[in-house]
Amino acid sequence: MKKLNVELKNCHGIRELDVALSFANGNAVAVYAPNGTMKTSFAQTFKDLATGQESSDRMFPTRETERRITDENGNELDPDDVVVVLSYDEELGPTESTSTLLVNPALRREYEGLQVDLVEARDQLVAALRNQSCTKQDVIGTVSRVFTQEADKFFEALARVEYEVGQLEDTRFADLPYDVLFNDKVGAALRTPGVQAQLAKYVTRLNELLDESAFFNRSSFTFYNATNVTKSLGDNGFFSAKHSLLLRDHDGDTQRTVTSDADLTALIAEEKKRITDDDALRKQLEAVERALQKNVDARNFFDFIANREELLPELTNVGSFQQKVWKAYLKAHEDLYQRVVTCFKNTEERRKEIEKQAAEESTRWEKVIRIFNDRFFVPFRLSAENKHKVALGQEAMLKLVFKFEEGGESRGVERDDLLSVLSNGEKKALYILNVLFEMETRKAEGRETLFVIDDLADSFDYKNKYAIIQYLKEMSEHTDFKLVLLTHNFDFFRTLLSRGVVGYNRCFMAQKGDSKVVLNQAQHVNNPFIRGFKMNFFSDGMQRVASIPFVRNILEYTKGEDDPEYIKLTSLLHWKNDSSSITNGDLDRIFNDTFPGQQGKMWASPGGSVVDLLIEQADLALTAPEGVNFENKIVLSIATRILAEKYMIDELADPDFTGGIVANQTQALFQAFKNRGAGTPEAVDTLDSVVLMTPENIHVNSFMYEPIIDMSDVALRDLYSQVKSL
Repeated sequence: MKKLNVELKNCHGIRELDVALSFANGNAVAVYAPNGTMKTSFAQTFKDLATGQESSDRMFPTRETERRITDENGNELDPDDVVVVLSYDEELGPTESTSTLLVNPALRREYEGLQVDLVEARDQLVAALRNQSCTKQDVIGTVSRVFTQEADKFFEALARVEYEVGQLEDTRFADLPYDVLFNDKVGAALRTPGVQAQLAKYVTRLNELLDESAFFNRSSFTFYNATNVTKSLGDNGFFSAKHSLLLRDHDGDTQRTVTSDADLTALIAEEKKRITDDDALRKQLEAVERALQKNVDARNFFDFIANREELLPELTNVGSFQQKVWKAYLKAHEDLYQRVVTCFKNTEERRKEIEKQAAEESTRWEKVIRIFNDRFFVPFRLSAENKHKVALGQEAMLKLVFKFEEGGESRGVERDDLLSVLSNGEKKALYILNVLFEMETRKAEGRETLFVIDDLADSFDYKNKYAIIQYLKEMSEHTDFKLVLLTHNFDFFRTLLSRGVVGYNRCFMAQKGDSKVVLNQAQHVNNPFIRGFKMNFFSDGMQRVASIPFVRNILEYTKGEDDPEYIKLTSLLHWKNDSSSITNGDLDRIFNDTFPGQQGKMWASPGGSVVDLLIEQADLALTAPEGVNFENKIVLSIATRILAEKYMIDELADPDFTGGIVANQTQALFQAFKNRGAGTPEAVDTLDSVVLMTPENIHVNSFMYEPIIDMSDVALRDLYSQVKSL
């Protein structure tokens, strides 16, 4: 962007503004705007643009608003390419959470969007598993712990057992009520040495009986296998087709022919009863029961398991049995399960890329914090934890760690405790983190961005103010950035120029008229006397008269207040007996004596009265075009005060009193004027305004002339006219 065109009407108090700001010769422009002119309204209007909001005039909402902000080609700015940094006092209070300052919203949105389908599939599977298992436990956490020993690895757990679930041929455990078999109290009981010892004895005897069985085998043809064979043969019409089975014992000595599913069922029941009725096995089962009679949950468990004795061998390894049960539940809902696993695998690659990006971005956060710690003068050091988790929304609160340092000692403190001992400027330094992060992020993205920055350094001490200015300078040197810097602090405005953040041709001063705001090319940002008035002293009447307080200021520093030339110039700023007799030739002589090297230069009419020139120039200032009008305001102030003093001296008619005033002449005359009841009430009001408004506008110097810059010359024109009418 090479140019920013701003056309506003009735936007947050700006009645009208039409300006084109050029970035052709530099990436930053600065606008000095006295309070109440346009600064906050301008920033808020751009904030509306950046957030996609319509602008309005809040005080006069019925006024029609117009907002057109375009580049050099007439294209509207993309809201995503505009960042508004509001003043801290207007936007964030000292207790505002800093946890979201370092979050990249775009990265979080993509990450959350990536999870939508996966979360939907997960929720459907979880609901099915909850119904299948009849559990009231947290399915996600339980499944994760069963397969990974961690509570937050649900998807990883499902992916880990995908092959095993796929290979599972039956779901014999899918009907088991999970909470009856696996709860804290049962789990604790089953894992005790006593219960495990009794279970081991039971399983040992059961295996002996299976080994002795004519038809069962503990490894390949268990009770469960036999029942499944019976059901399968019956369901598939094996016996209805007149087929038969020939069963042999392990030694081949005994044979038995089975011609119906009833015969097979009876045979299996008979053999099973022979095993389960074994006295030694029953005793071991009773021992297990006694070991489990310690609490209600354990008794409920045994009541269930007593009817499902085939499960007892599984309980010798509770963890393994839990895994088998969950695999059976998953197998029972294999379609939902496969959808989750597939979705997880499809998103996993991008998820890892995003998390890697977030981790890399946290490095930029550390860079921001390093910049903050290195450049800003605050009594604490800052660090941040859990950064990438906050960025991705995995955790809501960023943990900022503060280490307070004093007298060679340091200690970690909580943010609220820290804020209670910091100054306002030090508190505001925390807000700068937000700005630094936004800028560093956009640098990394290589994204062209317009920054509108509203008094970022307001209320900072000078050390931190210069740190801000240095960072703004670095921003202004970045190709992708364009900066509009707004301030009501003239010293900050001047420093932006002196530190090279902006060039003179990109410095503007805002003036608010009755109908519109105008941005004028800045004048006299640096010493106006040296760079302007002094060079035009013999040719420009307005700047010649405005130079008087500056020359007097130099004489005060170099020769003192008793110097005759200093005293003579005082007679051109206050009405004295000799004021009307001082000529332009006298003024030329004083100027040339103070600034050697002006040989041969003189005012065109050296015999003319300086006071007459003063009044002439003040009259011209009444009709000057609107603008900064710095020298006009000085001239109006001098003329207003000197005429007011002459009027009061004439009205008092007490030369002994008025001639004896040696200091604060305007104040002394006005006090006597009021005390003696001179003049009309209207005159007293006018003179009161003179005392209030003019002194700082006259006693300007190269170090402090912000008061007169801030003041509108409309008020001075009106006051001069009132005094002249006296």
